[in-house]
Amino acid sequence: MIRLLSAVAADRRGATIVEFAIVAPVLLLLLLGSLDLAHQLYMTSSIQGVVQKAARDSTLETSNATTAQATVDARVERAIRAVAGNAKVRIDRRFYRTFAKAAAADPESWTDTNKNKTCDAGEPYQDENNNGTWDKDGGNAGQGNANDRVVYTVSANFPRYFPFWYAGGMAQDYTIVARTVLQNQPYADQQSYAAATVRNCP
Repeated sequence: MIRLLSAVAADRRGATIVEFAIVAPVLLLLLLGSLDLAHQLYMTSSIQGVVQKAARDSTLETSNATTAQATVDARVERAIRAVAGNAKVRIDRRFYRTFAKAAAADPESWTDTNKNKTCDAGEPYQDENNNGTWDKDGGNAGQGNANDRVVYTVSANFPRYFPFWYAGGMAQDYTIVARTVLQNQPYADQQSYAAATVRNCP
């Protein structure tokens, strides 16, 4: 019995397949994770390029019409779906008076009487762009007019390509956001707002 046990202990046949069976799941997980990360980086780069081109087209003097903007947005959606057909795309435009205001994205001034950092409960606020609503980022929806600075944002939501998301506690979908800010042409004749109106928060 002792000789038999010694012979079994010394026998190395089949050891490689056992070691591979232990290591293979880890290697496979690393490979799939790398492919998933590479896909996200590729999609980020692709979307950012599309957004830059679309934003430049939107700021041309001839592109302020709603129909022209819709054409640009449709082109962005087609470009994204060419690389990910099941993507959910959301496009948003916000315009500001200056680049500094676009970068700061400060809310319109209001009196926060209940100290909850939200304009509500009838609190008074300064409607600086006179659009009839309190803007938490100080901007206004849309493309704006001549010389306005436009923040063009595209978000695309994709399901993960590999079905291992549940094993790592990750979400089944991931979202890529691309954003750029440009100035509308022509670079003059910017429309001015009337004096700020005091209104009440909803």
